[in-house]
Amino acid sequence: MAKILITEDEDSLRTFVARALRLDGHETDEAADGAEGLEKLKGGSYDLLLSDIRMPVMDGIELAHQAKDAFPALKILLMTGYAEQRERADDLAEKIIDVVPKPFALPDIRRAVARALVA
Repeated sequence: MAKILITEDEDSLRTFVARALRLDGHETDEAADGAEGLEKLKGGSYDLLLSDIRMPVMDGIELAHQAKDAFPALKILLMTGYAEQRERADDLAEKIIDVVPKPFALPDIRRAVARALVA
């Protein structure tokens, strides 16, 4: 199974997603914003970064750019509930697997992660 870093500023959603992915057998780590996420990426070895786009300190788009530059093999999946944020992610087409729209149901995020890991 995979080691996944979940970067999401909403505590309840971050915990919900982490729990669901652990039920699928994945190992998860969590960060509350992009800056914390980048620090965790530098200190560990991850198969997938699952990040919200809209966060304080460093948003998910900047995190994705820096993460991909530092870790070219890292798979990246973004999440957002804002249409304009999804459009901002268009310049990341070469760097990310997909953008998952929020709100999502548990099976949706589990499927998106499974697809991203085999991409």
